Amino acid sequence: MLLELRVENLLLIESAQLGLAPGLNVLTGETGAGKTILAHSLDLLLGGRARSGIVRPGTAEAYVEGVFDLPADLESGLRERLPAGAQELVLARRVAADGRTRAYLNGRAATVGELRELTGGLIGFYGQHEHRRLTVAAAQLDILDGFCGSEQLQRRADCAAAHGRVRALSQALEDLRAAAGSRERELDLLEFELNEIESAAPDEDEYRTLRSERERLRHVEALRLAAGTAAAALSGGAGGELGPGPEGEAPGAAGLLAHGLAALEAVAGVDAALDPLGERCRALMLELEDVGGELARYGEGLDSEPGRLETVEERLHGLERLMRKHGGTIERVLARAREARARRDELGATEVRLAEAERELDDARAIQEALTTALRGERARVGPRLAREVRGRLGALAMEGASFEVVLSEREPGPTGADSVEFMLGANAGVPPGPVRDIASGGELSRVMLALMGGAEDGAGRGGRQGATLVFDEIDAGIGGQAARAVGEQLRALADRRQLLCITHLPQIASLAERHFSITREPRSDPARARVDQLTDSDAVSEIVRMLGSDSDDVAARRHAKRLRQAA
Repeated sequence: MLLELRVENLLLIESAQLGLAPGLNVLTGETGAGKTILAHSLDLLLGGRARSGIVRPGTAEAYVEGVFDLPADLESGLRERLPAGAQELVLARRVAADGRTRAYLNGRAATVGELRELTGGLIGFYGQHEHRRLTVAAAQLDILDGFCGSEQLQRRADCAAAHGRVRALSQALEDLRAAAGSRERELDLLEFELNEIESAAPDEDEYRTLRSERERLRHVEALRLAAGTAAAALSGGAGGELGPGPEGEAPGAAGLLAHGLAALEAVAGVDAALDPLGERCRALMLELEDVGGELARYGEGLDSEPGRLETVEERLHGLERLMRKHGGTIERVLARAREARARRDELGATEVRLAEAERELDDARAIQEALTTALRGERARVGPRLAREVRGRLGALAMEGASFEVVLSEREPGPTGADSVEFMLGANAGVPPGPVRDIASGGELSRVMLALMGGAEDGAGRGGRQGATLVFDEIDAGIGGQAARAVGEQLRALADRRQLLCITHLPQIASLAERHFSITREPRSDPARARVDQLTDSDAVSEIVRMLGSDSDDVAARRHAKRLRQAA
C-alpha cells in the first residue's frame, strides 16, 4: 500500500505531501491546476522517463518520494539492500534541471531499473493511455490466469521454472555439440603428446644419472691420466716425479713406505714407544696398496664402449626437448602426461554426456509440455466464465448488449505456457467482436478494464486487501451520468480489497472517496504555483459542488452534493 507521496518542485507544485488511506483515494481539481503533474510524479516512481522542463523554474531539481508498506514477497536481493529492521519501503527520484535523474531505495542509491522492478508489484498505473497495457497479450494472460485462481498461478510459476530448465539444458547440449566438432582435433593432439612422452618414458633418476655419465664421458682422457698418475705415484713406475729409482723406475709411495716399514720391523720389540708407530705404518701400507688397486681398476674401466657418449647425448637431448616443451622439469613432463590422459578420458566420454544431455532435455521438455497443457486446459475452462462475468459488468456500465469473448491461440512455449490470449469486444449489439486494442474507444476501454479487474478479482476470491495499489488517471474520460456512477461503484468495489488512487473530474466518483485530495492553482503567485490539500467532509462537499458546475452558494447543488456523499 502507498502510505505517502511527496512532491517538490515539480512544475506547478512547489511542495505537496499526500497521506493516502486504504480504499478509494481521489484527487480532483480544475483543468490546468496540475492533476496530471501528480500522475507524472507517480510515473517517475515507476521508473518512467522524466519529461523535459518538469523542474519548477528557479529551482535546481525536482524530488518525488513514495513510502510503501514493506512487501512480504520482496526479492531477497533487494531486501538485503534495506537497513536491518526496515518496516517501510521508500522509493525516490531526483530530477536535475539539466534532465539528469537519480533513483533511491530507502535513502541509498539505486538504478531506475530497480525502481521499475519494485513498483511493478507495488503500483498498477491506469491512465487514458497507460491503461492500454491491458491490450497487451501478456497483460491479458495475467488477468485470465488471475481469474483462474491460486492453483493456476502456481502452475505458471512451475512452468516458468520448467521453461528456464529447458533453456539451460538446450544451451548445455548446444555447447556439447559445438565441443564435439573440435573433439577429434583435440584428441589427435593429445594422443600425439602422450605417445611422445610415453615413448620417451622420462625418469628423474635416469636423467640425473645420464647427466653425470655425460660429464664423465666428455672428460674420459683427463680422468684416465689423473687415475694413472695417482696410481704411479702410489705404486711407482716410469716417469714418476720422485726421480729414477733402481733400474730406472721411479720409487712409488708404497715402495718408500715398504722400505721404511722394513727398517722399523728390524728393531721391533726393542722400544715399546716405537712399536705402535710401526703398526701404523703397516696399516698405511695396506691402505696404499688398496687405493692403488682401485685407481688401476678405475683407469681400466674408463675404456667405454665406442659411441656411448653419442648415445647418452641423444637420450638427454630427447628428454630436455620434452622438458622445454612441457614446463622445464621431468616432473612437469609427467604432470602433463597425467593431464593429457585425464582430458583424453573426458573427451572419450563426450558421446555418453551427449546422450545424457539429450535425455535430460527430453525429460524437461516433457515436464514443460505437461504444464503448458494443464495451463491451457484451465484457461479454456475458465475463459468463458470470465467472459460471462465481464459481459454482466459491462451491462451495469451502460454497455448493454456488448459482447465480450476470451480467445485462446497457441504460440511457442514460454515462461507462461504456450498460449496467447486475445480479449474480443463487440461494443454494441449485433456488432461482431474484434480485438479490444483495435476497436475500443477510450471510454469503452476504461469500462472494459474496470469490468475485467473486478471480475478477475471476484473470480480469484476476495481474501481481504490484496495486490498492488491501482492508480487511475482520468479513467472516467468520455463518460457521465449513470455510467459514471456505475464506474464509481466498480471502483468502490475494487477499493474494498485494494488501495486505489483515482484522478477524476466526475462528482459521482469523487463522492465515493474515503479520502479526498484537491489541487488548486494560486493565481497570484509568480511563477505559477499549485497547492494540494486533503479535504474535510465539508470541504469535500464544496469541491463536489464545484465539480457539478455550480456556485459555492448554490443551495440546491450543495444539497445534491451531500446526497451524493451520503449515498456513498
